[in-house]
Amino acid sequence: MTVPTATTSTQPRRPWRSVVAVLAGFVAVAVLSLGTDQVLHALQIYPPWGQAMADSLFLLATAYRIVYGVVGGYVTARLAPDRPMKHAVALGIVGLVVSTLGVVATIGKGPAFGPLWYPIVIALTALPCAWLGGVLYRPRVH
Repeated sequence: MTVPTATTSTQPRRPWRSVVAVLAGFVAVAVLSLGTDQVLHALQIYPPWGQAMADSLFLLATAYRIVYGVVGGYVTARLAPDRPMKHAVALGIVGLVVSTLGVVATIGKGPAFGPLWYPIVIALTALPCAWLGGVLYRPRVH
């Protein structure tokens, strides 16, 4: 007599796919942000590199970096092998850490690095933006 056994179907862990998902979201944010910066400099909306910018231009930079942070969270969630929200939040934590290092690096450096509120806002919005990107990603169930 054969005794039926319960089998559980577990998918193997894919740590490299998780790392790639978070890295892809980070790269998306960086490339979009720096690319937009470059275009705005080329269009002379921003002054030449190395020259001080008006606070209103930092508001513009903050606005598109927030949007790109959401895009990065979405990309990360979309590429995650499982638990897309966990991956999006991981991206947000990475963004928070990197942005906080930016705050520390620019404190007391003067107007050449822009107003102090700018890197602080970027740091404070990193996690919520990535989280929102994860929320906006909704895997389609067929």
